[in-house]
Amino acid sequence: QVQLVESGGGLVQPGGSLRLSCAASGSIFGINAMGWYRQAPGKQRELVATITGGGSPNYADSVKGRFTISRDNAKMTVNLQMNSLKPEDTAAYYCYVLRRVLGNSYEYWGQGTQVTVSS
Repeated sequence: QVQLVESGGGLVQPGGSLRLSCAASGSIFGINAMGWYRQAPGKQRELVATITGGGSPNYADSVKGRFTISRDNAKMTVNLQMNSLKPEDTAAYYCYVLRRVLGNSYEYWGQGTQVTVSS
């Protein structure tokens, strides 16, 4: 099993910045992609950004140019720097980890951290 502990989030005004962090522990062998998803009330969970073990990022079109994902493989952490936040970024943000072992894939999710963008 992999445990994910998220930090960051909170209330910020439009145009502001926040940084989310997620630390993985437990059975971290085989962790491949790490990233963030979000879910707003009444909407489906959607991809925000992911990053491969080699450091290649993938972003949702809605956050390109505003959000930056990074990871530290030594610490097994993934961070999301969110700039120029908009009210539509308001959602619960979930840390995500994909682990591959012996041909099997396993997905793990954090508990979620709330991001609210409002004046």
